[in-house]
Amino acid sequence: MNALEIKNVSKSFSGFFLDNISLTLPSGCIMGLIGENGAGKSTTIKLILDMLHKDSGTITILGKDNGKDISLTKEEVGVVMDDVGMPECLTARQIGNVMKQTFRNWNEDEYSRLLQKLFLPDNKPFKDFSRGMKMKLGIAVAMSHGAKLLLLDEPTSGLDPVVRDEVVDMFYDFTREENHSILISSHIVSDLEKLCDYIAFLHKGKLLLCEEKDVLLSEYGIIHCTIEQLSELDKEVIRYRKETPYGAEIIVPRKDAPDGFKLSPISIEELFVFMVKEAK
Repeated sequence: MNALEIKNVSKSFSGFFLDNISLTLPSGCIMGLIGENGAGKSTTIKLILDMLHKDSGTITILGKDNGKDISLTKEEVGVVMDDVGMPECLTARQIGNVMKQTFRNWNEDEYSRLLQKLFLPDNKPFKDFSRGMKMKLGIAVAMSHGAKLLLLDEPTSGLDPVVRDEVVDMFYDFTREENHSILISSHIVSDLEKLCDYIAFLHKGKLLLCEEKDVLLSEYGIIHCTIEQLSELDKEVIRYRKETPYGAEIIVPRKDAPDGFKLSPISIEELFVFMVKEAK
């Protein structure tokens, strides 16, 4: 069973259109949803949670229709939104007590362990937390009620690099269990490149691609050359290009790399930047 299936989903707003999105997250995997601000990442997650109603298409979470059975999946889905919504007056410990009454599978020991691991005070009101602390508390809650799927909207935003690395490792450990999966959105591509099995690129409401990360990295390479050399290349093999007064960078399929040129590895971030510029 797939953890998540989105098929031909569209949503129209004034000035924005999420255009016929389809993607599948296999169970036991992590998918990174990459896009610049306003690309549609948060909209996609809100549609999955039925916080927004789609105009067309279907969404299935853990084998259940999200519009009909979302209450049945509440226990199995951990959610961290970009704006972590917790009662401002409550402390972390009091929030844990509320969650104990909310989730049947609430694990108080795990919650306490995560509060300590993330250096979160249990007696400080939520309103006095920094943005990074609020995000860490949201992560602790999401990972303490036996969820099988985590939906994470910019969860590393506001965290310093050391804590961000620790949180990424926590997500990786979560999916060591084969029935645990994560959909995580971020504009910090380096985090997702380390963490994810699948990568989905969103740009202005359109899904540019959705593919296994290792396939993308093995399929493409980058060539640095002069403008004169660029003019000599077969344009059919060039997927994306960037020209400057100092030369050119081009992305080509490794199998079509021309002779006489050094082919360098490409990062997910480089590939995304090239694709977005090409789309513009």
